[in-house]
Amino acid sequence: MRQPLTKDCSAMRIVSPPANDLAGLRQPLTRGEQIVFDVFNQYLSPEWEIYIQPHLNGLRPDFVILNPDVGIAVFEVKDWNLSAMHYGVDEREGKPPLLWAEKDGTRFSLQKENPVEKVHLYRNEIFEIYCPRLKQGAGFAAITAGIIFPFCSENQLQTLLTPCLEYRGMTRHPAYSPLSGLESITNADLSRIFPEFRRRASLVMNENLIKDVRNWLVEPDAAATQRLSIELDKSQMTFVTSRTQSGYRRIRGAAGSGKSLILAARAAELLRQNKSVLVVTFNITLLHYLMDVAVRYPGGSGRTRRDITWLNFHAWCRRICIDNDVEAEYKGIWKNANPQDVLNVELPALVSSILANAVDGELYDAVLVDEGQDFLPAWWDVLRSVCRPGGEMLLVADETQDIYGNASSWTDEAMKGAGFAGKWAELEVSYRMPELALDKAASFAARYLPASARLVPRSAQMVVALEPCYLRWVHSAGFDDAQICCDEILGLFSRAGSEGLSVADITFLCDSKSIGYDVVSLLGMKGLRCVHTFDMDEQESRRQKVGFYMGDARIKATTLHSFKGWESRTLVVYMGRELTPGSSALLYTGLTRLKRHVNGSFLTVISRSSELKEYGKSWPDFVEIQDRL
Repeated sequence: MRQPLTKDCSAMRIVSPPANDLAGLRQPLTRGEQIVFDVFNQYLSPEWEIYIQPHLNGLRPDFVILNPDVGIAVFEVKDWNLSAMHYGVDEREGKPPLLWAEKDGTRFSLQKENPVEKVHLYRNEIFEIYCPRLKQGAGFAAITAGIIFPFCSENQLQTLLTPCLEYRGMTRHPAYSPLSGLESITNADLSRIFPEFRRRASLVMNENLIKDVRNWLVEPDAAATQRLSIELDKSQMTFVTSRTQSGYRRIRGAAGSGKSLILAARAAELLRQNKSVLVVTFNITLLHYLMDVAVRYPGGSGRTRRDITWLNFHAWCRRICIDNDVEAEYKGIWKNANPQDVLNVELPALVSSILANAVDGELYDAVLVDEGQDFLPAWWDVLRSVCRPGGEMLLVADETQDIYGNASSWTDEAMKGAGFAGKWAELEVSYRMPELALDKAASFAARYLPASARLVPRSAQMVVALEPCYLRWVHSAGFDDAQICCDEILGLFSRAGSEGLSVADITFLCDSKSIGYDVVSLLGMKGLRCVHTFDMDEQESRRQKVGFYMGDARIKATTLHSFKGWESRTLVVYMGRELTPGSSALLYTGLTRLKRHVNGSFLTVISRSSELKEYGKSWPDFVEIQDRL
């Protein structure tokens, strides 16, 4: 029987993600985690905030609960049945005891899943990184680190885990390191599960400490967005659910107008119709964004990641070479050659020759191409050869983001030769950007981009009050730019306001790997982990791009080139170059990545360009930083 508590204390409680959304989590709660959540939500007083699987700088504890007047508690929940296998602990000299299990005569380590080691790590990082203002010594009393096994007796748990708890000093103050099992959970005995639950005040906690830690606990925008179906207006939906008579369609649109949403939704719709689909991009990193969007298409099959082929163009070319047993020729064209010539000319020519002579090459019912302004007509021609007769070809583009100078290749004659007729279908309304950021991006385009390539987004005329936007321009006149970038990233937390800003939402973009690597290193020295693409080894950087996605629990850091097509509510952008046509398009791309959010969007630009200084002064918050060395 549970405690005879009659009052449901869940009313008005902060729960992140919201309790109604728990069924839609990418990593659903286990049965044990759901039981523990129900106990916390029903019996803890409403002042206790509950954070479920928070993105804690790359760590993912099961629960963090927080009371601004009392303290913080982190819990690891294990659904293990200790009777199902033989479990044991081996004590080791100078090392934590090793947790192991044995099944069918085979022993294997469970040390990576050792809950004692996990909560020990969580507590130390909360103290050292996420609450750096907690006082040494006494500050640890504000942090409870608990372990819960909902389906194991407490005698079993004590017998198994006591050596681990003793090694970490957790038996000296059991109230701050509670170990609870089946009996306590069945009876909802919070005095055993979380002894500090009755405390009403603490001498070491204050509002600033709570702000410090809350930024690490708030659910990231990317995770919340992923549970929502994509929303398309009537015009966008028409492109998703129809095709032209010829099967060829080209769509161009301003930044944030939904080009990529249409492409990803069209891919999902075609899959629903049991069509084979190839989606091709220029950037490796954009594929993750498109896959995330396709999964959210209402009425989709749910098989979009598995059954649609998602490749960037040059990876697709390499696959064609290997599948057709011409890997030696593929490697040969790279020897003693200009890489740009290989990518632009020789590789597409090789693939075209392979496909022209292939007897049983794979064909697709539809080939959809994003970032069309970065493609060359010859690349498009190669892709046409794998589209079945009567199939569908879609090209979406924004010439304003022509950072590689390829858009000029698409002359009217080239377009006719590529299978297109008539005018471009156009999208003008930007649904992504908050009003103020859209206005500054339009102003930038008018001043620095050529009129022939200018496709400025038009406002969706949403209510400005619902989209707070914080714009800051930093003109760097010194040499310590990496430190300036690091300082601006850290400064976001103080500007985020009472709603909180998830650290995992912060995205740092720059125009070179070298400055990016320096910034990531500085953040790392402060305990802030990043997922980035700045490795100087090109092959390793490529692997990093494949693993780059917004759902990662860490700060995101990549080049402006690699972030084309993406979006984030919190951006710090560094531009170290003086203005050229290419760098202007690159910075414009960065400015238009900002996503509106009900709790506010944040864009900070750090620039060294003297030509941009006057433009920067038009931003609401402008500062100039001199050399501090």
